[in-house]
Amino acid sequence: MSLVWRVVILGGQPTSMLGTKLILEEQAYLNVTGMAVGIAEGIHMVKETQPDLVLLDYLWSQGKLEGVLGQIKSQSPESHVVIVSDEEVLLRAQSLLNLGASGILSQQASPTQLLLLIEGLREGYTFIPLEWLKNGIWPVTSPRNTHDFFQLSETEILIMQRVVRGITYDKIATEIELSRRSIDNYLQRIYVKLGVSTRAQAIEKFAVYSSPIRPLYI
Repeated sequence: MSLVWRVVILGGQPTSMLGTKLILEEQAYLNVTGMAVGIAEGIHMVKETQPDLVLLDYLWSQGKLEGVLGQIKSQSPESHVVIVSDEEVLLRAQSLLNLGASGILSQQASPTQLLLLIEGLREGYTFIPLEWLKNGIWPVTSPRNTHDFFQLSETEILIMQRVVRGITYDKIATEIELSRRSIDNYLQRIYVKLGVSTRAQAIEKFAVYSSPIRPLYI
């Protein structure tokens, strides 16, 4: 573990990001190395700096949270990503953790709660609020018979694994040596099998049922 963690903050409000930066840098073990308000800028920053921690405001992703998270993890697999969210996103906590998030924090969380989460990650742990358990937000168990649930072919699984990582359809076609039209046809069949109608829904459902449940310690 690095003695000092490098942190990148991704958000749409510079004033809010500056406040978070000041809170973090009061701690000797945290150094904010960059802040970004644009998606392309932020993903490039993560790729170039390979930070220990990324704080990601869910609004920053412009409704493409799962895809953006996949891109960040593909560019910097070892980075911890903590998503700062509202209650609606908390309901998707399981799928976001399956996609590689290390923690999810409410927008109403105090600076102390943020620092406790980061300190936990530095020791190899993540935490969930007791309130989530009381309100049934956190699923204790989840169906895991992926083959029976999905009935996806090997090619369909390869495509979805790349979609989750945020890879473009044209690049997917090149990687698995298919035409772009074939990718579109595969995606339509995948949507039917998953019982969804949009890319975001497909990513969320695939992430929940195709990844093993991650324990509360890492």
